[in-house]
Amino acid sequence: MEKTKTLEKVFKFFLIFVPLSLFAEYTHSSPIAIFVLASLAIIPLAKFIGESTEEISVRTGPALGGLLNATFGNATELIISFFALQAGLTEMVKASITGSIIGNLLLILGMAFFFGGLGKDEQEFNTTAAKTSASTLFLATAAIVMPAVFVLTSENPSDAIIETLSIAVSVIMAVSYLASLLFSLHTHKHLYTVDTTERVAKWSVKKSITILFISTVTVAVISEILVGTIEPLAENLGWTELFIGMIFIAIIGNAAEHVSAVTIAIKDRMDLALQIAIGSTTQVAMFVVPVLVFTSYFFENPMNLIFTTFELAAIVSAVLMVKSIIEDGKSNWFEGLQLLGTYGIMAVVAFLHP
Repeated sequence: MEKTKTLEKVFKFFLIFVPLSLFAEYTHSSPIAIFVLASLAIIPLAKFIGESTEEISVRTGPALGGLLNATFGNATELIISFFALQAGLTEMVKASITGSIIGNLLLILGMAFFFGGLGKDEQEFNTTAAKTSASTLFLATAAIVMPAVFVLTSENPSDAIIETLSIAVSVIMAVSYLASLLFSLHTHKHLYTVDTTERVAKWSVKKSITILFISTVTVAVISEILVGTIEPLAENLGWTELFIGMIFIAIIGNAAEHVSAVTIAIKDRMDLALQIAIGSTTQVAMFVVPVLVFTSYFFENPMNLIFTTFELAAIVSAVLMVKSIIEDGKSNWFEGLQLLGTYGIMAVVAFLHP
C-alpha cells in the first residue's frame, strides 16, 4: 500500500513537466531540453489516461470496458504516431511500433518476472490463457513479417501493390483483433477474469471522463511538441529515427504499464501482469498498426507494412523468446533477467545501427 501511494505521488509530481515543456516550447529552448521535458510530461498523462479508462471500465462491465481499454489503452502511442505521420516520419513510427512490441514482451515482462521472482522459487500463471495469447502474437507477427517477405521475394513490386497489400493485411489484423476481444470478453471470458472481484471504482463517472478528456487533449498538445523536436534532436546528437522511435518513444508511451506490471508481479498476481504485457503487445500489433495504416492515407506519405530486416528480426526474436518461457505456466527471476538481457542487446544494436 505504501509503495502504491509513493508511486501515485511520483506520477503527480511528474505533472510539473507539463507546464515546463509548454514554457520551453514557447521560449524556443533547445530541442534536447524540449524533448526531455515533453517526454517526462507524457509519462503521468499516459498513466491518468489508463487509470481513468480502468475506472470507467469497472462501471460499464467487461465487454464495453474491453473496448475502452482497446481504444484508450494505447492512446498515447496513437497520438504520438499520429503527429509523427503528419510530419512525414513514417519510418520512426514503424520503429516505435517495433519498440512497443519488444518493449512490452522483453522489458515490461522481463521486469515483472525479475522483480516478482526475487525471493521466490517460482511464480505461476494460467497456462491456457498464456498459450492463447502467444498464438495471437504469432498471428500478429505473421501479419508484420509477410508483407516484407513479399517485397523481398518479388521483382520490383509497384507502390500500388504494396499499398493494397498493406491495407488488406491491416483489415485482416483488425478483424482478428475484434475476434480476440470476442474470445476474451464473451465466449471464453472465464480464462481472463483475473482479479475482477478486487476492482472497485474509486472515481465517479464524471470525474473519470473529465480526467480522460483533459489527459488525452494534453497528450495531443505535448506530443505535437515532442515530434517537432525529433529531427533537430537527431541532427544534434547523431541519433537515428530507428533508435529514437524503437527505444525512447516506445518507452515513453508504455511507462505507466511498466510500473503497473512490475507492481502487480511483486504482489504475485502474475496472470494480470502477463495480461498487461502480452495484451498490450497484441493491441499494438493488431489494433494500433491497422489504425495507423488507415489514418496515414489522410497525409502526404501513407505508411505501409514493410518493416526493415532488423525490425522484423527483433519482433520475431521477442515473440519466440517469450513463447518459450511462458509455455510451462511458470516464471522466475532468472527468466526475467534473460528477457531483459535480450532487450539490452536489441537496444545496443538499435543505437549503433546506421
